[in-house]
Amino acid sequence: MSAPEEPGRAAFARAFDGTEASALIEAPGRVNLMGDHIDYHGLDVLPMALAQRVRLLVRARPDATVRVRNADPSHGERVFTAGPSIEPACAGDWSNYIRAAVIGLYDKVPAPVCGFDAVLESDIPIAAGLSSSSALVVAAGLAWLHANRTHIEPMSLAATLAEAERYVGTRGGGMDQAICLLAREGHAARIAFDPLRVAHVPVPDAWRFVIAFSGERAEKSGAARDVYNERASESAAAVRLLLDRLLPGSKSSHRPCAALRDLLSTIEPERLDVEAREALPPALLARFRHVASEGARVALAVEALGRADSERFGRLMDASHTSLRDDYAVSTPALDALTAFMRAEGAVGARLTGAGMGGCAVGLCIGDAARHLIEALNTRFPRTGAAPNARLPFRCMATPAHGARITVF
Repeated sequence: MSAPEEPGRAAFARAFDGTEASALIEAPGRVNLMGDHIDYHGLDVLPMALAQRVRLLVRARPDATVRVRNADPSHGERVFTAGPSIEPACAGDWSNYIRAAVIGLYDKVPAPVCGFDAVLESDIPIAAGLSSSSALVVAAGLAWLHANRTHIEPMSLAATLAEAERYVGTRGGGMDQAICLLAREGHAARIAFDPLRVAHVPVPDAWRFVIAFSGERAEKSGAARDVYNERASESAAAVRLLLDRLLPGSKSSHRPCAALRDLLSTIEPERLDVEAREALPPALLARFRHVASEGARVALAVEALGRADSERFGRLMDASHTSLRDDYAVSTPALDALTAFMRAEGAVGARLTGAGMGGCAVGLCIGDAARHLIEALNTRFPRTGAAPNARLPFRCMATPAHGARITVF
């Protein structure tokens, strides 16, 4: 047992009447390098896992009770009974992500089911666009499987948990759960959908991805969720209109994740652009333009990554941010200012990362330029509304890390 885990095990014993945890479960956050708001259309994305992660110390229970104590005392303890349906906690409560995992996997384990006790800690910043919520879903799912002595192959588990997370009300795709479970150290991952596939792409040694928080929380349970769901509905409507116009009777009409891929692979880009301009109202045209162009940028970014072409990768990041700002309308003035600052201080490209409406930006630097950028962020980037002695917001030099792990004691 490594030293950092010992205090957690002691905290578990204090929380649960001197009993010992049977396993440590770790699930990483992620930074998406290219391909935001397109996974739910079945288009490829390019994320990598972070060193920051959710950790659950767990022990199976003899009954169906799930009891989780948060290491942050301000969040307290949550208790519920596992079942095929579980009443949600209030909107935004962190335990809903645990409930989502248990419901999603309830029928995957043998009866009678065992609940679990757990102590939760995390160093993934919350509401920052780095997938703290999906990391918690994955960690809770693995805790449920561990408590019930069940194994599910990671690819299948990622797909199941992506569907399960919709319990909280956000209509996302499957990127976050896939990278959380299937990431490889030192690599980004090109993730494809329907069916789920992962191709690991090495990150060049000299490349440094700097992540910085904008100062605005991206609350998936608040107003931001409504924007995300509205964008998903708008872009899906655009795809349906074009599909009915250009490929009537297509089998993909019964497979929403395949519809956009069918359009992009069947209709020449020039014709598709003309047809979209004729068929779609301005808002839907803008949403369609983003998802189509972002899908193309992922393929180009994978090529640039494989060739260690940082300048091209950086230009693609800049183009992605412009598209997310102008066509998908999920950036904010704070994110725009942050990405501009990152470029001015040495990043070869920068973009918002995650779903937007607050959260973080990511910039690509080469070598020592990353340290200069972090120093500039810490000393010269405005902290709107912060007290003079306030703690610096989250900044880090991201290292492509491994996926979720279970350590059994």
